[in-house]
Amino acid sequence: MIRGLRLAVAVAAYAVFAVAIGYLSASPVYHYGSADMAVLKLSLDHAAERVEPCVRLTPAEVAALPPDIRQPAHCERQRIPLRLQLDVDGMTVIDIVAQPSGLWDDGPASVYERFEIEPGTHSITVRLRDGKDTTQWDYVRSDDVVLAAGRYFTITFDGTEFRFR
Repeated sequence: MIRGLRLAVAVAAYAVFAVAIGYLSASPVYHYGSADMAVLKLSLDHAAERVEPCVRLTPAEVAALPPDIRQPAHCERQRIPLRLQLDVDGMTVIDIVAQPSGLWDDGPASVYERFEIEPGTHSITVRLRDGKDTTQWDYVRSDDVVLAAGRYFTITFDGTEFRFR
């Protein structure tokens, strides 16, 4: 009698759990973005120039180093911050300075920005500075793109150029 009661309670508990999981898998409905707006995403992960340039060691200096760390050049680890600008239709919508990651500021700087924009044709310009020269941009891409409602438009950087998708 008690064993049958335990089995019935266990089956009922599993049934309630299964119904709850089934309901929560479809409800409430999650909306990723507005169906009448386009979404512009900017995503990059890039390491800028080093703060100090690498110094080439002479053969005598290399020989004087312990065998496990002999390298032909000595490089400081710290990198400079990235500067990034994004213009849409001539108006700057993103202007940020991304700090390098890592314990010694020696890793890549990461940027992820997402915002909604009116669908239609837009002029997009993206600029990146990863060097010490503050008078010019190291990478620039400008293009007219058509953004569709309910769709994503992604701007990425592969280390040599920007890609629009």
